[in-house]
Amino acid sequence: MIGYGAIGQSLIQAWQAAPVRGHAVVGVLARSHQLPAARGELPHDVQVTADPETFLAHAFDVVVEVAGQPAVRELGSRVLRGGADLMIMSVGALADAAVADELLAAAQAGNARLVIPVGAIAGLDGLLALRRAGLTQLVYASSKPPASWRGTPADGAFELDALTEATVVFDGSAREAALKFPKNANLAATVALAGMGLDRTRVVLTADPHSTENVQSIEAVSDVSTLRVTVSGRSEGANPKSSAVTGLSVLSALDNQAQLLVFS
Repeated sequence: MIGYGAIGQSLIQAWQAAPVRGHAVVGVLARSHQLPAARGELPHDVQVTADPETFLAHAFDVVVEVAGQPAVRELGSRVLRGGADLMIMSVGALADAAVADELLAAAQAGNARLVIPVGAIAGLDGLLALRRAGLTQLVYASSKPPASWRGTPADGAFELDALTEATVVFDGSAREAALKFPKNANLAATVALAGMGLDRTRVVLTADPHSTENVQSIEAVSDVSTLRVTVSGRSEGANPKSSAVTGLSVLSALDNQAQLLVFS
């Protein structure tokens, strides 16, 4: 696993409560200040390091990224060329076409896969089916409490602490959202890549002072059917920009791959 922030810690806690069949955690790449916590919470046989070279020396089957878009750009292609599947949470990194091309080329060279878990949304299976039929419209919307938008372009453009009603802080393409809001709009990129693409998918981001949850929704229209999905849930305690279910989606994806009865 690359990263040991809020999502990484919640992922490991969930793993320890219910390990994934056929898998074992063997290495964690953390930032220097995260090392004491990681070493204190992980078994002694798990290598915990802040050195990328030491980490990449392992012969992994799967590497899970929960460290942010810079980690995808800096380490993603090396993981894939080394033959390990790479499961990324920071999907917004693929909004940079050069990064996306590099990762796909590395996956092909290493006979590996670039895997995108569902994250804090649902309905990607239906969206993929509608894509086969021909999507005519796709909108992804995300509404979060104002605190979730601190440190983003919305902070300063809007007086977040003074908001009295739900306020749209961004309305544009998924590519622009992923690049401008790298910690808030990774799901926007996931939905776009499963649907109409980063440039044709509309994204609406909202700060809602009356909400205590993160609410994500998809509205997709095709000639044969319409898909509407809404998921709401609490944010990750230490990171209000992410939903608490995000880390669980990684374990779910690994679990699904390890089963004899597979959902697809």
